[in-house]
Parts: sequence; C-alpha cells; structure tokens
Amino acid sequence: MTATTAGGALLPRDQVPLLAAHPGLHYLDSAATTQKPLAVLDAERAFYSTANANPHRGAYALSVAATDALHDARAAVARFLGVGDPACCLFTRGTTEALNLVARSWGEAHVRAGDEVVVTALEHHANFVPWQQLARRTGATLRIVPLTARQEVDLDALAAVLGARTRVVAVTHVSNAVGAVTPLEAVVALVRARSDALLVVDGAQGAPHLPVAFDALGADFYACSGHKLLGPMGVGVLAGRRAVLEAMPPWHHGGDMIEVVGDEDSTWNVLPHRFEAGTPNAAGAVALAAAVRVLEGIGVPAIRAHEVALLARAEARLQALPGVTIYGPPAAERSGVLSFTVDGVHPHDLATILDQHGVCIRAGHHCAQPLMRRLEVPATARASFYVYSDEADADALADGVADAVRLFGVG
Repeated sequence: MTATTAGGALLPRDQVPLLAAHPGLHYLDSAATTQKPLAVLDAERAFYSTANANPHRGAYALSVAATDALHDARAAVARFLGVGDPACCLFTRGTTEALNLVARSWGEAHVRAGDEVVVTALEHHANFVPWQQLARRTGATLRIVPLTARQEVDLDALAAVLGARTRVVAVTHVSNAVGAVTPLEAVVALVRARSDALLVVDGAQGAPHLPVAFDALGADFYACSGHKLLGPMGVGVLAGRRAVLEAMPPWHHGGDMIEVVGDEDSTWNVLPHRFEAGTPNAAGAVALAAAVRVLEGIGVPAIRAHEVALLARAEARLQALPGVTIYGPPAAERSGVLSFTVDGVHPHDLATILDQHGVCIRAGHHCAQPLMRRLEVPATARASFYVYSDEADADALADGVADAVRLFGVG
C-alpha cells in the first residue's frame, strides 16, 4: 500500500467502494465504524465462494480449507496485535462481547464481596457497565478514577485507589468520546506495583490508530473490534495471557468448545476453542485478517501522522469560530477524534446541518454518559478521521460548522 502525498488519503477513495460511489460524501464517523476497502470485501466473498464449510467439523477437503483459512486469519490478527501465541487470540463478536466474556468468566469466578473493581471516568459503556454490574452481583465496590482537566486518566488518582482489595482494573486505550490516549505502560507499572489485579484494556479505539504489542505490554487482556479496523461488523478479538485464559471457565457452551460430554458433566477443549462455542464467523475473521494486512501495508506511524495533521487542520479552523469548545488533550496527543460543542446549538442540530453539507459525524453521548456528566454537557459533536480521510473532509467539516454558527447567530 502506497501512501499519497501530504493532504491526501492514505487509502484512496477508489479502493473503498462506498466512498467511490459517493464522491461528495465526507465520512467523519470512523470511530463508530470504518468503511471497508475492496481487499476486505473481496476476502469475505472469496471465503464464501471457495472455502465455505464449517471449520473444525468435517474430514472432507472443503472443511479442511475452511479450517485452514480460519487458522491463517487468527495468525494474521495475532501478529498485528503483537501476540506470539495465536491460540491466545479469541474471536468474538466485537469488543463488547470480549469485555463481557472477561467480566462473566474471570470476574464471577474471582471477585467477591469486599473486593474493589476499578474503572475510569473515560470508559465506553462496554468497559464500564459489565464491571458495574459485576460489582453489584458480587457485592464488590466499584471505584471510578477521575480525569485530569484535559479529560485524560489521572494517574495519581489511579495510584491512590490501587491496593490489596483491588481485583480488576479496566481501562481504555483510547477514548472514543474525546480521543485521549491512555499511557498504558504507566498504567501497567502502577497496577503491577500496587496490586495483584487483573488488568483489562478496551482497545476498540486503540488498535486502529496505535501500535499494540500485547505480549510486551504486560496487561492481562486486550479487546478490539474488526469493524473499527476496516474489517466487517460482527467479529472482534480478545487477546489474553495463556495462564489466565486456561484458568477461566467458558462462558458460552455448545459445539466445538467441549472435549468430552458426559451425562453428568463435561470437560472443555483447549484454547482458543473453549471460548468459541458454536459455528465461528470464519468469513468475518478472514476479512478482518485482510483488513489488518491493509493497515500493516500503510503502517501505524503513517496513520498516526496523517490523523494528527488532519485534526490540527480542522481544529485550527473550528477554534477560529465563536462559541466552539473542543474537548480532550491537544490534537497531537489524541487519536483521530475531534469532539466539540457550539454554544446554543444542540449537537444533534449540528449533525443535521453538517449532513446537508455531505458531512457525516456522530452526535450524542457516545456511549460514555459518565464522561458527559463530568464534562457537564448532555452530548458533543464528534468528527473522527481515518486512513481514507483527507484535507477536503477536514475543510468540509469546518465549512459546515461555520454555516451552523451563522445560521444560529452564535457570537
């Protein structure tokens, strides 16, 4: 994959069918879901056209081909996430299911009344509610780590809540709502020095934008979603440490996750199969593998530099408008997210006006209501850039917001 010149997209629009079919569309909602390149769509179609059989279940050649395709996909995704043992990469329906898997399986086996479960105020609901509900079911205490003035995790506050009763620490790699990047190495060091807690990372917004070296990181789990990585919806990954995974009971029961089923009891299959009950989304896994190969071809450093440049361009223009407030740390320290409000203009109205300009953004609480309460706003408008975004998208966003400012008489 060859990057284009400065200001252009890293992934040209003609390689993304939906964008190629709508040349006037400025898609700035990639934090919600990414558009799919031809390479990804072709990979999914190829699986169904050439290897469509149930993996692991047939002795015939076509089933073996499906099994091999799934195995190769797992290896590709493991490499992308820095997991040396592909069996420790579990395929799930997405980040939400992966985090619920950990909360239900490990959490219910290890968390008891009087224990403490730590989350941050930055979390997406998928990395907040499972732990909140685990605490309610078990009688544990939920501790919420506050944020700095720049809406980043307060490391001093995190250090202060860690202790002998801490059983779980759940933290986002990147905030979907404001783009703040959590310094995971520092978090890992704090958690390991002050507690024996399980450390779980929500990587839904991290894996698409930043390098992930899971084995070197030292966390226990890292979860991400295919559809935020140019891949299809309905497939995700939970990377985990083998020793932790092997000690966990399965949370779904059914075909392929068993070893022996007796009348009174059953025994479980080896990793990764014990956590992948039922027929897998093999085509989705194959397409996800194609997506990570596209991203590897572009290179994470190029992705990061591209997003920061577009953020800086859009942010400079928005800051020149009256009534605009931008949330999160400076552009150079965020992922590809620009979250903002305009005085007197509800984010939903702002999104409607932008839609009339062909600009697609997200407006709402972004599944982060605890964060919105701390920002003291009901919602924000959120534009999010990715590899197929370019300067024209940044300019269209700024032009549309300027039009809203004029229409509502702001300033």
